[in-house]
Amino acid sequence: MLNNDEIEVLEDILFAEPWGEESLDFFGLHGVVCASVVGPRSLDASEIFRLATGQDSVAPTDVPGEFARLTGQLAQGLAHSLDMGQALELPEPEDGDPMNALENWCAGFVDSFLEDEEEWLQADEAGTAELLVPMLTLSGLFDDEDFRKAREDEKVSSEMAEAIPDALTDLYLHFHAPD
Repeated sequence: MLNNDEIEVLEDILFAEPWGEESLDFFGLHGVVCASVVGPRSLDASEIFRLATGQDSVAPTDVPGEFARLTGQLAQGLAHSLDMGQALELPEPEDGDPMNALENWCAGFVDSFLEDEEEWLQADEAGTAELLVPMLTLSGLFDDEDFRKAREDEKVSSEMAEAIPDALTDLYLHFHAPD
């Protein structure tokens, strides 16, 4: 996993000009990387950078070396935890609003899912969709009435947040464990 200094380096890159206003924060970036690890296809550093900075396209040569190194390190750590049978722990803010951090994490995760939605849903659409419900709901990206009601219900949103680590493990096993 990453230490606070490495997280700060990533955020400095994310919030740099010219893309800083469109960028995800570290929590959103973590969601993007996590989706890359648990999903059907690993994203390369330029794809992660493009999603994290809100760019239309990014050439591999435009990705800062430290960004590629640190997101690769984060992805390896996440995959190692899952391979060891450990549930993933989502990052929590040292101060501030944990639900906002969770919403940002979910938004990053869902952005990655939407990039390859067909591939995610190809093998078992109903099962995969069910596992994605907490992330889709808590992302705040959809104005669906049911999602909004669930987000506004403290008990339901808390239950969904608690379900995310198990859903991530199940998604990882679905896409990466041999039958």
